[in-house]
Amino acid sequence: MPIHSSPRLRLTVLLPSLVLFAAGPAMAAANVSAAQSEAKEIAKSMGNCTPAKVEVLRYTVGREGATTFKVGCTEDKDAFVVVQCRSRICTLLR
Repeated sequence: MPIHSSPRLRLTVLLPSLVLFAAGPAMAAANVSAAQSEAKEIAKSMGNCTPAKVEVLRYTVGREGATTFKVGCTEDKDAFVVVQCRSRICTLLR
């Protein structure tokens, strides 16, 4: 029996990759929710905006993943700021 067709080898290679694949969305959701508090803090300190509602405009995965948030302000109904977070470092875009 060739080694590449061994059931044990297939399980050894396939199982860890399935676990990482299944954990991907959960890990991504945790990163987004952690970055929301950072985005609120940036909106408050740099954007002179008391944060109300936070929406995810764009979420990019990968080596340099980033999340772009639209943070609504309580001062005016139509006022908002846009904050981009890479890892846990956030910057005010607009």
